[in-house]
Amino acid sequence: MARVCEITGKHSQVGGGYSNRTRATKFNPTGKRRRQVNLQTRTLFIPELGKKITITVSAKGLKTMKKRGAYITLKAAGLVQ
Repeated sequence: MARVCEITGKHSQVGGGYSNRTRATKFNPTGKRRRQVNLQTRTLFIPELGKKITITVSAKGLKTMKKRGAYITLKAAGLVQ
């Protein structure tokens, strides 16, 4: 299973840990590291459907659901009909 938020589509990114000192001296370059998204597995009860669904969602996606409502957000993402 890919580490992707089902609502926002966020996924991991590769970034370099490069200090300003390294940039100045061209010495001791650091490697790249993968930055993972803050994913959580949540089981939500949707009253409009009368059932529970389990989704993998990022913290930003949870904030979006809290603001707009779970059913509307999941419907926009295409996870419920």
